[in-house]
Amino acid sequence: MNFEEKRKKLVNNLKNRDYPVLTKQEVINAMLTVPRHLFVPKDAESSAYIDSPLCIGSGQTISAPHMNAMMCEYLELKEGDKVLEVGTGSGYHAALCAELVAPKGSTNPGHVYTIERHKDLVKKAKINLKETGYGNRVTVILGDGTLGYPEEAPYDKILVTAASPKKIPPPLREQLKDGGILCIPAGSKSFSQDLYIVKKRGEDFDSKRITGVRFVPLIGKYGFES
Repeated sequence: MNFEEKRKKLVNNLKNRDYPVLTKQEVINAMLTVPRHLFVPKDAESSAYIDSPLCIGSGQTISAPHMNAMMCEYLELKEGDKVLEVGTGSGYHAALCAELVAPKGSTNPGHVYTIERHKDLVKKAKINLKETGYGNRVTVILGDGTLGYPEEAPYDKILVTAASPKKIPPPLREQLKDGGILCIPAGSKSFSQDLYIVKKRGEDFDSKRITGVRFVPLIGKYGFES
């Protein structure tokens, strides 16, 4: 199976939609580089480059590629950024972020810290990231993502890949740098969710709704109950 050709076709489709979700060359390059089929279960490899979410175990999913692309673009990720991701899943989105903030040969590499609450997914993500060459650019942490990761705060960018209650978890707001950007889906536990981009300006936060979405719920102290 020619995964590279499938990946190119997917990227072209995302670029040429009536409402393109993939417009920035650096994000296009990342989507062309990271092998999504190596971040999904073996029995789902043939579907890796279909623009759809896929089950990855532990009741979790890998987001549809168009959502990965949108979130990367709205975060304005750049080389050297320190990124916090909440919800590692299989590690695919963390790898995309790493490709953008710490490309190979970078003289100013950033780093991605990603938190996952499921032990099985932490183990799988570490293997996936190591085998695809991102192990030294991404640190995977087992824990409650709603608490953030204060050990490495503050962060230039924070990405949340599960739906938060409408009130953004306070630790994530606190751990975002002045001038930083937070991308987060928020709303109800299963329906009526929206994707927001939040920019920190001193003590103020400017929030903008992007579109309606549907994510698994964010579970934790400042999220939903399991």
